[in-house]
Amino acid sequence: MEDLRTKYLDLIGKASDEAGLEDLRVASLGKKGEISLMMRELGKMSPEERQTAGPALNALKDEINSALSAKKAALADAALDERLKTEWLDVTLPGRPRRQGTIHPVSQVMEEVTAIFADMGFSVAEGPQIDSDWYNFDALNIPGHHPARAEMDTFYMHRAEGDNRPPHVLRTHTSPVQIRHMEQHGAPCRIIAPGRVYRADYDQTHTPMFHQVEGLAIDREISMANLKWVLEEFFSAYFGTNVKTRFRASHFPFTEPSAEVDIQCSWEDGTVKVGEGNDWLEVLGSGMVHPKVLSAAGVNPDEWQGFAFGMGIDRIAMLKYGIPDLRAFFDSDLRWLRHYGFASLDVPTLHGGLSR
Repeated sequence: MEDLRTKYLDLIGKASDEAGLEDLRVASLGKKGEISLMMRELGKMSPEERQTAGPALNALKDEINSALSAKKAALADAALDERLKTEWLDVTLPGRPRRQGTIHPVSQVMEEVTAIFADMGFSVAEGPQIDSDWYNFDALNIPGHHPARAEMDTFYMHRAEGDNRPPHVLRTHTSPVQIRHMEQHGAPCRIIAPGRVYRADYDQTHTPMFHQVEGLAIDREISMANLKWVLEEFFSAYFGTNVKTRFRASHFPFTEPSAEVDIQCSWEDGTVKVGEGNDWLEVLGSGMVHPKVLSAAGVNPDEWQGFAFGMGIDRIAMLKYGIPDLRAFFDSDLRWLRHYGFASLDVPTLHGGLSR
């Protein structure tokens, strides 16, 4: 045993790679290894001999195993050291030149819209994107038979069997934010509510997820004249030119009276130019907040009144920056973003400019 101990400890110490080390393990402790064969001979020994030889062989086996493990760890450390010598990096060297990131046009337009309305005294309000159908429909005076509540238009959340809670939807507009804000803060108020909304539609001018901004102003003597002034001030600041608006009578369940709003434009070779010409382009819906909506939000309609409006952020981004297809906003095409994106440090302000 002492000869085997000396032999294998010496060979293990001289092993230069893991393959050679594995060969030594097989030769010593494998099924047909020398130490394994000696352990098989224990059965032929007398009980007295086994009491002496057995512990000695087990001690030899443990010592060889320990030596193999230690040598394997040493070889791995040496290999890592060699690898690190070839992969070192001088962190004091100048960094690689990297192109500055760009801001998505939707994010840019949201900032522009916020800056313009903030100058007119509007604050930003937010709400959940998954909301109950009470906030999304009922509180906004949208009846149960209204087509917008059909599953072909609205994304309803799955409900487990026996769940008696009100159904929840992916909000179809940001108008529920108005209800939540009035519930929490009451009147008077002046807010905009930009954010994502969802509808089951997809083509060149519609996507299942898009962005809207709702506006709400509640006070004691607000009128449609105030609404017209606010919208004309907004469009003139946003497009950088004097923009006239035209109101057309319409119907929305949550406003009374209601109006579609058109902006002055001209069409030349398939391109629209805002603020000039004799044509009109529909851009948003608006009106005076329906008394039932005020009541649902806990505001007394006998004391307060106000206007509301809603427009698509993606649509006005397309108009201003000449983007022809709404679907391109969500294609994750870096080439498109490099072309239409905005410098990350150019924060829109009315004094410094909305976009550069």
